[in-house]
Amino acid sequence: MRKVDLLFAEYSKSHRNATNKFIHWICVPLIFWTILGFVSLIPAPHLCISYFGCISIVSIVTVIVITLFYIRLSLLIGAIMLFIMSLMEHTIYLANIDFGRQSWSIYLFIFIITWIFQFIGHKIEGKKPSQDVQFLLIGPIWLLSFILKKSGIRY
Repeated sequence: MRKVDLLFAEYSKSHRNATNKFIHWICVPLIFWTILGFVSLIPAPHLCISYFGCISIVSIVTVIVITLFYIRLSLLIGAIMLFIMSLMEHTIYLANIDFGRQSWSIYLFIFIITWIFQFIGHKIEGKKPSQDVQFLLIGPIWLLSFILKKSGIRY
């Protein structure tokens, strides 16, 4: 069995309840987005790309490292997540422009609320969320795997 399938199987053990899964479909992408948002606020030089906007060098490095992690598991998943993270970075750029110095409070609010819901989902599930940071990165691609399977696309 491939490593990606082993990780999905391990992640699935504490994500079987329908309500918990539903909560994860909403909260996991938002948590992932807020983490990228927090990273974008680390003071660093920015690279500006015409339509896309500006992205910090720290954000670029973070996206590259995460993409490399995903590519090690599956080239297709890595490519799709690079595209998704690029879209997220664009919305983060817009949020940082719209909310300025207060954007951290938006990220923090969403982060806290979504984690509260995650804990509620796991309480309903009857299993604690994983303590492994690796599974913070597995959550988004675990959800993506359902979309790919439903579409008949092998990853």
